[in-house]
Amino acid sequence: MGYLFTSESVSEGHPDKVADQISDALIDNFLAFDPNSKVACETLVTTGQVVLAGEVKSKAYLDVQEIAREVIRRIGYTKSEYMFEANSCGILSAIHEQSSDINQGVDRKKKEEQGAGDQGMMFGYATNETDNYMPLALDLAHGILIELAALRRENKQIKYLRPDAKSQVTLEYSDDNVPVRIDAIVVSTQHDDFDSEPKMLAKIKKDIIDILIPRVKKKYPKYAHLFNNKINYHINPTGKFVIGGPHGDTGLTGRKIIVDTYGGKGAHGGGAFSGKDPSKVDRSAAYATRHIAKNLVAAGVCSEVLVQVSYAIGVAQPMGIFIDTYGTAKVKMTDGQIAKIVESVFDMRPYFIEQRFKLRTPMYSETAAYGHMGRKNEIVTKTFKTPDGKSKTMKVELFTWEKLDYVSKVKSAFKIK
Repeated sequence: MGYLFTSESVSEGHPDKVADQISDALIDNFLAFDPNSKVACETLVTTGQVVLAGEVKSKAYLDVQEIAREVIRRIGYTKSEYMFEANSCGILSAIHEQSSDINQGVDRKKKEEQGAGDQGMMFGYATNETDNYMPLALDLAHGILIELAALRRENKQIKYLRPDAKSQVTLEYSDDNVPVRIDAIVVSTQHDDFDSEPKMLAKIKKDIIDILIPRVKKKYPKYAHLFNNKINYHINPTGKFVIGGPHGDTGLTGRKIIVDTYGGKGAHGGGAFSGKDPSKVDRSAAYATRHIAKNLVAAGVCSEVLVQVSYAIGVAQPMGIFIDTYGTAKVKMTDGQIAKIVESVFDMRPYFIEQRFKLRTPMYSETAAYGHMGRKNEIVTKTFKTPDGKSKTMKVELFTWEKLDYVSKVKSAFKIK
């Protein structure tokens, strides 16, 4: 019997994502001016207020308030009626120096012996059900909100949109785990105030179905057949959604870890990503396990896979690597045997993960909305400014863990032709 599976996403204007984007903008600026920076910074956003807190060891001096304001401005919180506005919100910084007790477990005389920044387990996942090896429900949920944000910024076809929004997609799968149709789509979007609530809700529903969804279908031609006239649409199901963003809900860094990863597929070790420099394996090893999983599926080792790695704080070598192919392995090996070969192909010591994915470059702002996985690997140009007016322009490679650069090595290791 077939089954239903659901994933959700949230927009860049969602309060938790506002917090994530501010934290990652701080990471990028620290790394731009001092690649050896050690940073763990948390952000809280609420009505008219931003609080920055955390630990930093860096040679860089930043105007953290202006960095936060620029993020808020870019997201779109630029009007006083939002009750959270880039130029007028209060910003309190409680960032202090990193604990020397923690730092001694990470830094080593030999860079290769760099210890893990914390204990814990991290998971990577990949499936061949989409071209980017991501779960389709999550991919569509992200796509809906990316297009909604594009419509908001264009301000032509839909002119009442505000930055905060959420989406949810429910897929029906066949007995052999193939998506056959979209069962339900939920979209809740913040909007300007209207005189008539019934007319407002009717217009929003019509615009989402008639304007937004066709744009999404166009971006996903391979899955256009999954859209049908039987989809259950729930558009702003609670009704009026004028009060939103940090004024509607307090936002905190690291509260959308399932949106950031695989939408409920696979597993999650519990550690958030945003606001952490790559010495924190919560972040770097999660990227590395995604890279392993994606290359295993692309190489034809299996159709779906979960990869787990675990660490002890201050220790370079991981405690172990676990593989679950969900019975989809195409090689005549147990998952344990596959894991042993994976260990020999991928060096999972923290220093080598940082080097392999260029993680000490300012690549993190782009990860802080619409997911850290399944994104486009590309090179962009970024400019950063110091408080004294100096600027630094550099080319940065994004989403390096999405590369399929180990497929040939994997095929060789598993003797796949």
